[in-house]
Amino acid sequence: MEKNTFERIYDVVKQIPEGRVASYGQVAALAGNKRWARVVGYALHVNPDPEGIPCYRVVTKEGNVSEAFAFGGGNRQIELLKAEGVCFENGHVIMSEYQWETPWID
Repeated sequence: MEKNTFERIYDVVKQIPEGRVASYGQVAALAGNKRWARVVGYALHVNPDPEGIPCYRVVTKEGNVSEAFAFGGGNRQIELLKAEGVCFENGHVIMSEYQWETPWID
């Protein structure tokens, strides 16, 4: 059976390594459509398994966390990322150091 869009997004998010982040657009492209960045946001907001699907590892392309983070707000997302060793500069994830490298997408 073919997976639906949200399942494809969740499969990608599960692959983001500990201590790394991915952008919404990056997850969208890996899930099959680079135009799904907003859809990624919707999917993560209704994440059915926050323990198994680490949605807190998804940030904007500039490294901003989501103020609407569904599982405790932006401050909780920052706490979770810092606990994995992700560093911030001026309130943003340092994307040049912590972005998940996925060479198989543009």
